[in-house]
Amino acid sequence: MPSAGPRAALLLLLSPLLLLRAVLAVPLERGAPKQESPATESPEVINVLETDGHFREKLQAANAEDIKSGKLSRELDFVSHHVRTKLDELKRQEVSRLRMLLKAKMDAEQEPNVQLDHLSLLKQFEHLDPQNQHTFEARDLELLIQTATRDLAQYDAAHHEEFKRYEMLKEHERRRYLESLGEEQRKEAERKLEEQQRRHREHPKVNVPGSQAQLKEVWEELDGLDPNRFNPKTFFILHDINSDGVLDEQELEALFTKELEKVYDPKNEEDDMREMEEERLRMREHVMKNVDTNQDRLVTLEEFLTSTQRKEFGDTGEGWETVEMHPAYTEDELRRFEEELAAREAELNAKAQRLSQETEALGRSQGRLEAQKRELQQAVLQMEQRKQQQQGQNSPAPGPEGQLQFHADADDAPVPAPAGDQKDVDPSEKKAPDQPPELPQLDTQPL
Repeated sequence: MPSAGPRAALLLLLSPLLLLRAVLAVPLERGAPKQESPATESPEVINVLETDGHFREKLQAANAEDIKSGKLSRELDFVSHHVRTKLDELKRQEVSRLRMLLKAKMDAEQEPNVQLDHLSLLKQFEHLDPQNQHTFEARDLELLIQTATRDLAQYDAAHHEEFKRYEMLKEHERRRYLESLGEEQRKEAERKLEEQQRRHREHPKVNVPGSQAQLKEVWEELDGLDPNRFNPKTFFILHDINSDGVLDEQELEALFTKELEKVYDPKNEEDDMREMEEERLRMREHVMKNVDTNQDRLVTLEEFLTSTQRKEFGDTGEGWETVEMHPAYTEDELRRFEEELAAREAELNAKAQRLSQETEALGRSQGRLEAQKRELQQAVLQMEQRKQQQQGQNSPAPGPEGQLQFHADADDAPVPAPAGDQKDVDPSEKKAPDQPPELPQLDTQPL
């Protein structure tokens, strides 16, 4: 089975794009719009490239320096046509996605019907070549790797800054809580806090990460091997979990678990698990600084063995100084942070007040609309009642037995004969107009 080392190195370079940005390689500090589903992710590019036999062979033979320097990118010119076609499609999808993001951003910030220069706007996305928006070239792969490399350098710094703000917020809330208490309650709370800090500081000695004492402890307690037979090469092979020939950041951090457990226990209220993760990061940075000589964020067997020959490997002094021995912030930083919090709180209060006033205004408007609605409904009801009354007046009244009586219309009335044509008629010959004519009498005698 071929070694996965170069691919792991390439993934290590590219994967921070997924960790640091919701949009692939879009710097958040530039105010780029946030997107949760990037269309073209770096592993997609790698997966497509690995389907080409030539590129896969070159990738397996490459090292991290070849990848970072752009040497591997030039091999893109030799991949097969169908692989290039897939990469071209990925790039077109990415350009289309970025254009939609830019349009949404500009629509939110500018007046409508403003003509946008998409080519100049695409230049802010540093992980692709804006001059060529249709095909994936060696320049695109080189830019993608360069952007990821810069992100790796910024990732730890961003993590430390986040932890600093967390610690300052925790201290700010502690001080506000103490200020809200009476004198006796405050003294009791301070006493309890000091007791928690004392218990937290009472822990076994923490070995310096990467030192002989630290590695031997892992060798003995986790690997179950004789400490007197410690062998650095065997140790490296044992903890190269994926057998790719290097110790990556995750494999290194796994070595520090035993040391961290000496200080932090999730069952103890005095132990902060956020501090434990910061401690883990500090330990990994310490090892990388002293062991990773080419600064590619991967420890090779050669680098590891070289580090075990240094004097510092066996001389650890008083041990590792934990987070509480190195405050994450100064009093000036805390003061500025509290001023920032106060300004944000005032801004939020002002917004809340405006929203409250707008809510009241909307409530009054709603009341007026409801009153108008009731008036309109009443007017419609009155119109319906008048209409029904008019229809009742025009309908015939019922007779004495409830039957309807119909009145002849003026058009149906008999037309009087002219005065000269009128003749005297015997009253006995007059018949009621509504009586039927007399029928002849039938002979009812039997035949």
